[in-house]
Amino acid sequence: MDIGDKIKQTLESSLNLNHFEIKDFTGRHLNHEQHDGGFHLEAIIVSNDFTDKSLIERHKLVYASLGDLMKHEIHAFSMKTFTNDEWEKN
Repeated sequence: MDIGDKIKQTLESSLNLNHFEIKDFTGRHLNHEQHDGGFHLEAIIVSNDFTDKSLIERHKLVYASLGDLMKHEIHAFSMKTFTNDEWEKN
């Protein structure tokens, strides 16, 4: 299973996802002197579980869900979080 599928499956266990996209930018960092492994990722996560939550609360929900993946497999994770309504207007 690739990292994108693993993240989606992990998020689906704790969030009701309406839409999910992920991009892997790890290749941009392979030749960096300080690159010590781990994935560099950007995600768009859409869920009504984010309704009435601040940006920080949304990110905390995602990071809590990802747990061990953040500790062992993901080096950098950037995300944009939306409710279903916000996503439709975007």
